[in-house]
Amino acid sequence: MKIIDCTTYYSEDLMLDIRFNILNEFVDKFIIVESKFSHSGQPKRLNFDINKFQKFKDKIEYLVIENEPDGIIKNTENSSEIKRKNSLLRIEQSYDFIINALNDVNENDLVCLSDNDEIPNFDSEHFKKSNKDIFIFKQLFFYYKFNLFYDLMPWYGTKACKKKKLLSFSWLRNLKNKKYPFWRIDTLFSNLKQINLEIVEDGGWHFTNIKSAKDIYEKLSNFGHHNEFDVSGISVEDIQKCIDKKIVNYDHKADKSLDNKYNASYKLQIINDKILPNYLINNKIKFKEWFDNS
Repeated sequence: MKIIDCTTYYSEDLMLDIRFNILNEFVDKFIIVESKFSHSGQPKRLNFDINKFQKFKDKIEYLVIENEPDGIIKNTENSSEIKRKNSLLRIEQSYDFIINALNDVNENDLVCLSDNDEIPNFDSEHFKKSNKDIFIFKQLFFYYKFNLFYDLMPWYGTKACKKKKLLSFSWLRNLKNKKYPFWRIDTLFSNLKQINLEIVEDGGWHFTNIKSAKDIYEKLSNFGHHNEFDVSGISVEDIQKCIDKKIVNYDHKADKSLDNKYNASYKLQIINDKILPNYLINNKIKFKEWFDNS
């Protein structure tokens, strides 16, 4: 069984370099998708440069989305709901576009979908011993720095399945993060609720916002939930204060109906480096800017 690692890309060269180095020994092919539009619909230049990743170039297939998806509503003035729906269309497009790179992938090969900052642990014994066809990776959650741990909740990021089970990549991304018992009748009516899957408990790492305050601001202004950020009034200076104080101000457990979820104040924990990927531990000097040493 070959492993195909698929991810979307905006401009995250740091995370992409780390991703390649951690996963290279396990992965047979990397698929990178970049769009000429942000999730907020703003035209953007293409940022991916294969020359920065020469060590991995023979495994990389790079795809470019040239146009906006069908169904985009152009007049979004004063409508956060339309903006949200437009963003979801662009996100689904970026995921489902990956199918164009699977022509040479066998039916029993494993296709894995992650956001760029979600790194699966393919070295997990739990993963390696499983005979399931669908996997959800339960990941440790970090903010701002590689060793600042958000312990309020795990992150169910990377999802994977044998190609023969793949309905679409947006289906894979939206799978419910649990294994349902066989007697649950609702599993007959929703393909997002699966009985026969594996939750990989030691499933890797989610390193979110490992960026400068300015770059975080740009990301939050353009990512899928940008409408939530748009109404928050948060500035670059506010983000820098959160980084300095090791505070997460986004409420990950807030009701989905709330427009403004930037009202939390959770203190991050500095953790022992041993729970991090070996590549980061062995290259701590190289990435010293992205470790909290206070």
